[in-house]
Amino acid sequence: MIYWQIFLAFFIPGILGYGGGPASIPLIENEVVGKYGWMTTQEFSEVLAVGNSLPGPIATKMAAYIGFVEGGVIGGFVALLATIAPSIILMLVLMAILLKYKDTPQVKNISKVVRPVIAVLLAVMTYQFAKDSVLSLGTVYTIIMIIGSYILLERVKLHPAFVILIALGVGAISGLLIY
Repeated sequence: MIYWQIFLAFFIPGILGYGGGPASIPLIENEVVGKYGWMTTQEFSEVLAVGNSLPGPIATKMAAYIGFVEGGVIGGFVALLATIAPSIILMLVLMAILLKYKDTPQVKNISKVVRPVIAVLLAVMTYQFAKDSVLSLGTVYTIIMIIGSYILLERVKLHPAFVILIALGVGAISGLLIY
């Protein structure tokens, strides 16, 4: 019975909390503190504070912790699944609809419009990253990292995850050498 309660306590806010974690927090608090009484408001605010200090989505971190406290490892898994289930279900339904109508002119036109927008957004993001890198690391270091990454990705055909790991290593080593 506790697993079903844990599931509902996080599934309902996941459905109703439009906008993700921050929008779901009051709904989660209502379930966890108000409805089930698993925590006091003070304890919930402490869990929220710790969750905010860690990287990643707040709702999933809180769900895993609260689920674990109430139902052990299985409870943590159930709470985490309940938090992400609404998004997964919605994505699957929308993907099924998109695949069903993928050959219609309307869907093809949407793709024609969306692709350039995504390209512009990626270009702006790349520019921001490069600008921030030049400001914090310097022009020469940034150019070396860009050229090195290009060679590893396009010429050597190294997986992007390995390029990121190499960049982290180079940054760590250069940080040790400078300081």
